[in-house]
Amino acid sequence: MDVILLERVAKLGQMGEVVRVKDGYARNFLLPRGKALRATENNRKHFETQRAQLVAHNLERKSEAEAIAAELNGQSFIVIRQAGESGVLYGSVSTRDIAEIISEGGFTVDRSQITLNTPIKTLGLHLTPVSLHPEVEAEVTINVARSAEEAERQARGESVVQREETNLDDLGLEIGAALADAGPSEA
Repeated sequence: MDVILLERVAKLGQMGEVVRVKDGYARNFLLPRGKALRATENNRKHFETQRAQLVAHNLERKSEAEAIAAELNGQSFIVIRQAGESGVLYGSVSTRDIAEIISEGGFTVDRSQITLNTPIKTLGLHLTPVSLHPEVEAEVTINVARSAEEAERQARGESVVQREETNLDDLGLEIGAALADAGPSEA
């Protein structure tokens, strides 16, 4: 299906371009969300008459998004979760959780604006992109910790994950001593 884009769509095109997309993508995403029109002759004429208004509206939204991005970019948000000693979370931190934490911090963000390839499943500092406008993106730090004190330690750069390191030479000596104490084996 051919559609006329009413705004910039990532990996698809700029405003005003006529692009060919799959029917389902157009019917289920682009058309209901007002991001595109079917590329009929009447819609092309309508778009050309409305083009100046759409460009002005887009520039206004972009400038608002840039102002918010200037404040939001580089911010750090703390998420408290339960985790094992190895630092693996018992659950995960999803886009919904991140959107709620950022909203509690005074910014209006929808979960669809958070870009995560996979949910966060470990303790630590995670850089997360937030798409405020198709052309404006901010980056926030999500500090996932088991407690507020642990979050402060992580923010200072300390590692909170405990790892057992075993020296193989010591392990070999301990096994050798245990075998010597056991005496000869009867087979």
